Amino acid sequence: MSKTIRILIVDDHAVVRKGLSAILETEQAFEVVGEAANGNQAVWKARSLQPDVILMDLVMPEKDGIAAIKEIKKDDPQAKILVITSFSEDEKVFPAIKAGALGYLLKDSSPDELMQAIQEIYQGKASLHPTIARKLIMELKQDEPKSQPSEQVLTAREVDVLNLIAHGLSNQEIANQLMVSETTVRFHVSNILSKLHLANRTQAVLYALKEGYAKLDDL
Repeated sequence: MSKTIRILIVDDHAVVRKGLSAILETEQAFEVVGEAANGNQAVWKARSLQPDVILMDLVMPEKDGIAAIKEIKKDDPQAKILVITSFSEDEKVFPAIKAGALGYLLKDSSPDELMQAIQEIYQGKASLHPTIARKLIMELKQDEPKSQPSEQVLTAREVDVLNLIAHGLSNQEIANQLMVSETTVRFHVSNILSKLHLANRTQAVLYALKEGYAKLDDL
């Protein structure tokens, strides 16, 4: 029997929290273990409930979502956070990913898209709507100084792993495809993030897209 994914929903609108909860509770794969109405509550409940995945709004009173993400990740670097908000707040997209969110979903997404994104985040994969990914790539190109080409930094095998990360594969799936152990893949992923000064797999996906190692249309 597969493990039930325990979820904390963070949004300052009660109707949104209840709506998300109602959607998720139709599936046995998900269990909503708590709700929070602002960033302060989110930090406290993340600490006390230890959810598998946190659905995080960005615009909230007392403490916004980005500040909450930073504090939650400081407490637990392994915390898995999926931002779920409206595209009108697009200036917050890049800061949220930099703060440590693994994915970004628009509130007008379908229930199936929501469930798929949660599953991907739970598995440690990046989950970005194509519109969000394109915006992030543009921001990276505008805001970051030109980096040293990755072929001068990464080994050939690390480039292979980066490409597979960009295509959404988990460590185990990468191990199966490259016919190596999962431990070896974890070692390569750690080296990639360290060499490229990236915080997580989501940033690795964006780097691969920006540098041309993967194309958005292929993902």
